[in-house]
This record gives sequence, structure tokens and C-alpha cells, in this order.
Amino acid sequence: MATPETIVNEWDPDALDTDEMILQMGPQHPATHGVLRVELRTDGEIVKAARPHIGYLHRCFEKHCENVDYNGVMPYADRMDYCAAMGNTLGFALAVEKLHGIQVSPYVDTVRVIMAELQRIASHTVAVGTYTMDIGAFTPFLYLLRDREKILDLFEWTCGARLLYNYNWVGGVSHDLPEGFVKATRDLLREFDSVTYPELLDLIIHNRIFVRRLSHVGVCSPEIAISHDLTGPNLRGSGIARDLRKDEPYCGYENYDFEVCVGKGQYGPVGSCFDRNWVRVVEMRESSKILHQALDRLEKMEKTDVHEKVPKRVKPPKGEVYFRSEAPRGQLGYYVVSDGNINPYRVKVKSPCFTAMSAFHHLAKGMMIADIIALIGSLDIVLGEIDR
Repeated sequence: MATPETIVNEWDPDALDTDEMILQMGPQHPATHGVLRVELRTDGEIVKAARPHIGYLHRCFEKHCENVDYNGVMPYADRMDYCAAMGNTLGFALAVEKLHGIQVSPYVDTVRVIMAELQRIASHTVAVGTYTMDIGAFTPFLYLLRDREKILDLFEWTCGARLLYNYNWVGGVSHDLPEGFVKATRDLLREFDSVTYPELLDLIIHNRIFVRRLSHVGVCSPEIAISHDLTGPNLRGSGIARDLRKDEPYCGYENYDFEVCVGKGQYGPVGSCFDRNWVRVVEMRESSKILHQALDRLEKMEKTDVHEKVPKRVKPPKGEVYFRSEAPRGQLGYYVVSDGNINPYRVKVKSPCFTAMSAFHHLAKGMMIADIIALIGSLDIVLGEIDR
């Protein structure tokens, strides 16, 4: 039986083999996608063990929620995954509406779907664009940021903000879509379908250098993905067709025709860094399909007041609720407890980035040091959501 004296700490410098050393990557490293520190135990160029250190961006989100009213939580939720703020506030609004017994109109649901899918495209452009920079290609980043800016223009036109929107409210949204929004969005989608998506395939997905660099790196098997509770593109990249928009639809997603994109291992084993990025690229095409259908539905339905179901004072009855939605980075869950007052008694968040980071140590073992950056980028983590 091991005693405290006989247990060896593999991270103790005195316990290292002669050829081993410990490297610190971050927290200032530009490719760690935030203030993440990764501790690597290496033998030459091979990573023997990896240990992520989080918490550098902790801002007490969940504790702040106990000291503001329900709509006051929205600006804080915006700031978790700051690359996909629309998805953050949508999940919280749906959770509180479920607790409060509020059912918004089909018009508001459709507006929310439009904003959520535009945000998904914008988020994936950042994910794929910055990833190409991580592995040494700069041009695709510029192409993708060009299209992201056009989506942010639509957001700014609608609610006055380009990054943190405070758009989804309990019972509705802050602003109705402005006149001309539908036409501008159709013009954007037409350009995306005919120009941007083919460019993505040519510059990235069908690029021989990109394929050979990533198709056998960072392989996450379906078993590992499930056991570490990966969700979103990271789970679908391992070949598992799990998407809450299909499996547990909300906001009327059951009325839209789209495919759940999964990694297929076209150029190597299923679940590689290439597969995770391939899923994000083709998901942008599927989001475009959803948006075309949503815009058609919007033009045919009766317009209603987007504030019609917004309570003057959000005060749910005593109880608790858990609601999860399909954010751009995976399943974002909110557990909300109400004691009958105007402030939440407790708010707990299940972060898709946190669960993705939980698999990092397993995937990194045995990799080359140079491939660690490719692995981190393929998981598409945002430290604001992990640390909260």
C-alpha cells in the first residue's frame, strides 16, 4: 500500500528522468486563446504529460448573478464567451422563461434563430481564421474577418453594439429588426454562399498543406469524446451526430431543414484536428441554410411586438430549472434557482469550453511540442467562458 512518503509527484522537478524537463506555455502565449497556462513535461520534443492551469480570467460571474436582477445577468452572460455573446444570453433567457412559464411569439423565436445563426457563422470565422494563423497561414484570417465584420455591422444596426449586445431579454429581445435588415442579410448570405464558402474550401479545407499538417494530429476517439463530455464541433468532429437543435429543439428549430455535420476522417483517423475544423466550416454552410429559411418564415408571418411578453418585473416563482442550448462552441447549460425574489438565488453554468479543456491532458500525451498549439486551437476554447 502506497504511503504519502512513497507517492511520487510526476510534476516534482526532483522526480524527473534525466532527459525530461518541464516547460511553461503561457499564460501570455498568443496561441493559447486567452490567459491559459499549460505545463508540459517533455522528453526531448515529445510531451509525456500535460497539465492546464486556468483561473487567470476569473471574474465571479456566478456570484455576481446573485446580486443583480434577472435581466441584469445578461451583460455578464455576454462576457463569458465574448466571441458568441448572442448564444450566451439566449440560453439564459430560455432558462428563465422556462422557470417563469413565459412563451414568446413565433416571431420572436424566428428573430432569435436569425441572430443565433448569424452569431454562429461569426464565431466560426474567428475560430477557423485564428486557427490558420496558429499553424502559420495568415491570409485566410483576413478573408474570414472580412465576412465577420459584415455580420457585426448587422448586429450594430439592430442593437447598437458589435461585440457585447445585451440583445436577448427574458420574454423577448431588446430591439426589433430594422427596416431593410432582411434584404441586407440576404445579400450577405448570397455573397457567403457564392464567394466566401468556396474560398474557405480552396484556401483551407482542400489545401494540401493544411490537410497533411492536421489530419493525423490531436485524434480524439468517440470513446474519449463521450467520456470527457465533449459537445458541439469537438464532439461532432469525432463522428458523433449530437446537436441540441435537432435532438432537443428550441425556438422552433424543429421546423428547419439542416444537417448535423460530423467528422468523417476523409484524410486520416476520425476525430483529428482537421475534422474539428472541417465541421466548423461546413456548419457555416448549414447556418446559411437555416438563415434562408428563417428569413422566408419571417416575411410570411405576422409581425408582433418583441416586448409583448417582457415582464415589467422578472420575478419567477420558487423553483429550479436547467436548460441547455447549442451555442457555437457546444452545449451551454444554465442551472437557475429562484427563491421567489427579483434576483436569482443561484446560477450555475455548464461550459462547453471547460469540458473541452478536460480532455486536453489525454489528447496531448505523446504529441510533439509543436503540435500542442494545433491541439489547443482545434478545441476552440474561450477562457472567458472557462474561468467566468
